[in-house]
Amino acid sequence: MTGVELFEGQRARMFGIAYRMLGSAAEAEDVVQDAFLRWHGADHAKIETPSAWLTKVVTNLCLTRLSSARVRREQYVGPWLPEPVPTAGGALGPLETVEQRELVSLGVLVVLERLTPPERAVFVLREAFGHQHREIAEILEIDEAHARQLYSRARKHVTEARRRFPADRAQHEAIVRRFLAATMQGDVAGLERLLAEDVVSWADGGGKITAARRPIVGKAKVLRYLLGFQRRPELKEVSAEIVEVNGQPAWVLRWKWVTAVFVPELDGERVTALRLIINPDKVWAVTNRRPA
Repeated sequence: MTGVELFEGQRARMFGIAYRMLGSAAEAEDVVQDAFLRWHGADHAKIETPSAWLTKVVTNLCLTRLSSARVRREQYVGPWLPEPVPTAGGALGPLETVEQRELVSLGVLVVLERLTPPERAVFVLREAFGHQHREIAEILEIDEAHARQLYSRARKHVTEARRRFPADRAQHEAIVRRFLAATMQGDVAGLERLLAEDVVSWADGGGKITAARRPIVGKAKVLRYLLGFQRRPELKEVSAEIVEVNGQPAWVLRWKWVTAVFVPELDGERVTALRLIINPDKVWAVTNRRPA
């Protein structure tokens, strides 16, 4: 097997690690490309386990990027949300279990933003890819006890912040479809039944598309926000479809040159969070048009 073939056999896994670490599909692809350049220049005869070598390279490239990403996100216009990735085709690996789907959900990726870069690396490698603490310690060049401490802190933060993820995928999609229909039709009673009292809506336009720059909090305010959307005259020209994004059903709304990804988060049968990604630089994985 050639060096290129070995690398390509690991590409999907490397992208999966980088995306979970960075919350950005574009940056994850760039990291994989940087890893290829390093692989191309390495002495393959001295690399005993290519998968382990590449995992270490990708993880450390991500750690470097996370340090500068914090500064960029502090200067970001409005709320920062992860880039949505269609997952029905296996772009982020198998998502057969509730736990696998939850770990790539936008809600959990937002929570991971609160971790330190080393905590995030340990959590991703352990929870999503099943690495042992000894392996993680070798990747990060720390001792095993430190790796365990980082994982314990990260898991505590994530567990405290995340909500229960729906176990029944068919029921989850059915509720999302009902919510979409109620929103498009301006069905006040239907929306009131579906919205949780403490629902929060975030919109990420990145300053490039008009969007709410602060979270909208509470059932009454989110209801007014959705009804205002429904009253817009251009709604008649909007096409909407349900697409699996980050392991959960989401709406993809298209109007002229604008594409928006609207991801409802559920707790039981209630919508507890809404995440709207409308920044054109972030929806490219859905539109298949990466910005130059």
